[in-house]
Amino acid sequence: MRSAEEVLVVLKKALRGVGVVLPGLRVDGALVDLGSCNARVAERLASALRGEWPVVGGYVVDERDDRLGEVMGHVGRSVQVRPLGGGREWDCPPEVLRPARREEVLRAQVRLVNRVSRWSGG
Repeated sequence: MRSAEEVLVVLKKALRGVGVVLPGLRVDGALVDLGSCNARVAERLASALRGEWPVVGGYVVDERDDRLGEVMGHVGRSVQVRPLGGGREWDCPPEVLRPARREEVLRAQVRLVNRVSRWSGG
């Protein structure tokens, strides 16, 4: 049987693989303490455990028109995606989605902050 420390490493890697980070994850004696997490992280974890792809809360690119968005849910065979910063969701078949690269998400977030800053006069 693996030690708690070995299991922790494996669990962190598996969670990272589905886009879930549990900040309080740690070893406490012989126990793996999952810690507490906010509702957003819990929703992502539940989505991953249900086998949904992409997971709720993940960032994806709709390859039909290169729109980047956040996964809001799954309805039937459709994935509901919303633009960063809000806006109208669109339904998308999962086969035309790909995971967004970290730099794509960061670039979109910076554009959003700059847009809001200009709007507010800041």
